[in-house]
Amino acid sequence: MPYLSKRLPHVVTRADLAWLLAPSYAAALSVDEEEAHERLERALVQPALLEELYRGLSDGLAAAQGARSTEDELMDKVSARVQRRRSRARAAPATAALSAVMVRINLEIGLAPESMRETLSGEKGRALLDRGLRELGGHLARELLRS
Repeated sequence: MPYLSKRLPHVVTRADLAWLLAPSYAAALSVDEEEAHERLERALVQPALLEELYRGLSDGLAAAQGARSTEDELMDKVSARVQRRRSRARAAPATAALSAVMVRINLEIGLAPESMRETLSGEKGRALLDRGLRELGGHLARELLRS
């Protein structure tokens, strides 16, 4: 499934994504934001995880797109705000689905037991992870688009 726009990974870079996710990660795992950012930078070098997070963000942006705005207009708006918003992003509300995303991130940096990978790949685990990626993507889209 393609992203809302091919520009998305260029407008919201991996480094930007780490900064945007840090408050949510820090709140969910009770670590400070610097530690959260360092962990996210390590985790986001994994292409599969990065792809999942971009897909969630793309879905969130698609849901936020108005009927009269084009993909390019939306991406221009995100581009204009990403640098300003990345240091002021708020944490996403804690949910079971968001916890599944945090486990997925921690698996990539060796902070979650490998048995959790099996749990997340099962039917219920995958559904929960997908819901968490959509929730997190929607939260990030709202953060990027608010004034």
